Amino acid sequence: MVDVLSQNEIDALLAALSSGEMDAEELKKEDTQKKIRSYEFKRAVRFSKDHIRSLTRIHENFARYLTTYFSAQLRTFVQINVVQVEQLPYDEFIRSIPKMTILNIFEAEPLEGRMVLEVHPNVAYAMLDRLLGGQGMAPSKINALTEIETNIMERIFSRTFESLQEAWKTVIDISPRLDSLETNPQFMQIVSPNETIALISLSTKIGDTTGMINLCIPHVVIEPIMPRLSVHHWFVSQKKTRAPEEMEVLKQRVSKAKLPIVAELGQSSISIREFLGLAVGDVISLNKPITEGLDIKLGEKLKFKGSPGSVKERLAIQIDEVVSEGVEEDYDE
Repeated sequence: MVDVLSQNEIDALLAALSSGEMDAEELKKEDTQKKIRSYEFKRAVRFSKDHIRSLTRIHENFARYLTTYFSAQLRTFVQINVVQVEQLPYDEFIRSIPKMTILNIFEAEPLEGRMVLEVHPNVAYAMLDRLLGGQGMAPSKINALTEIETNIMERIFSRTFESLQEAWKTVIDISPRLDSLETNPQFMQIVSPNETIALISLSTKIGDTTGMINLCIPHVVIEPIMPRLSVHHWFVSQKKTRAPEEMEVLKQRVSKAKLPIVAELGQSSISIREFLGLAVGDVISLNKPITEGLDIKLGEKLKFKGSPGSVKERLAIQIDEVVSEGVEEDYDE
């Protein structure tokens, strides 16, 4: 990892160079020397910084969706934020969580493999207490879940995957489904101990109770879609093809749009005095001869040329010429 100097360190370095205490040429020689860095094979780097940033962005949305969902379900103040996104071996994750915790093991088709949503007991039991009519307080002693409590937990956490599905929509359409709920990490072995995982840690506050929600995503599960987590995929503009059903809906809506059609005989300019003095039988001279076709406008745009006439004793107009077809126009913002 590159060391970043503070402003005080930069000022001290510049002062040392100015006073001659340090030689710039010596510093250049040190930079050209080969630097050896230790690499731990048990902590293989599988996620680039670009991938970590994308995962952070996705799960910041996930945290917002969860905040809305739990606030509505528990009817109390809930705040969930992404604390960090890191990569580490699966075995290290298992050893870092409590011996008694809530482990929601789930799958997300079309991705192959299983993932884990780990909820700290303080948070899980505060939710349970709130749903059962309490104030949302975590118990001082954590006991094993009863069958009723397990069913309630499965029901509330299975619906959190709808928020996860919504957060991942910008990358891939997934269908998360709760596979099982465990309380002992030793009984949960979804990948090999040395497999690299992405761990998304969410700080959670329910009323006065705080705790963590951890989302464990093995690298092997999302490896097929890793290219989609790059900045290039997020920001490159792609032309989307509209579905036939969507095009049909657009056609129906456009066909119902109403536009005024005006057949213009011509134009003339007269004074107000002349206008006030008009009487039956007076003639107003127009700016075009009667042999020239009439202008037919749609809205404010000239679209056709036509000839006047009548059909079944009603005034009518016959379109003789198309002046312009529909074109794209630039509009000033």
